[in-house]
Amino acid sequence: MKTKTPKGIIFDCDGTLADTMPLHWRAWSAIAQRHKLHFPEERFYALGGVPTRDILKMLSQEQGVPIDHIAVAHEKENEYLPLLHQVEPVNAVVAVAREHSGKIPMAVASGGTKKIITQVLEHLGIVKLFDAIVTSEDVTRQKPAPDIFLEAARRIGVPPRFCRAYEDTELGLQAIRAAGMEAVDVRELLVKR
Repeated sequence: MKTKTPKGIIFDCDGTLADTMPLHWRAWSAIAQRHKLHFPEERFYALGGVPTRDILKMLSQEQGVPIDHIAVAHEKENEYLPLLHQVEPVNAVVAVAREHSGKIPMAVASGGTKKIITQVLEHLGIVKLFDAIVTSEDVTRQKPAPDIFLEAARRIGVPPRFCRAYEDTELGLQAIRAAGMEAVDVRELLVKR
């Protein structure tokens, strides 16, 4: 529960600030089919926040399908980029960011890549609201490890215990709690509207 005013706010991007997950799923479907990987939609959503390269490495190992997970991650990115113009904001969450813009430090902490996340935020016209953008390329350990949220807090100069973070996945919420931050489940926020 939100009991205090935070000194810093951190947002996930995909599924939190931006309604990108259905578009990512379309790109993933094409890639999985092309490379003969079994990747059901339910599992895709359960792995929200995990970098593409890590998911591909895991699927390759589990299914015994040899792929260059880095090269195929780039393929998936190239499949997604043409869909970027279709991205819509998650209005309830973007409204929180706009409300606090210029009043307290804010960051984005995403399992995506800097290139894609920056383009999504620019497309939505909200990139300037944030003091820092931290992506999977900035940390070694990914969600559910707390590292990406801890790095975001460090970059905005706010101790983690004074930060509130917004997420839409279980792995992301685990990462926020592990970082010692107040966690807001965006899915609950959207149900209330």
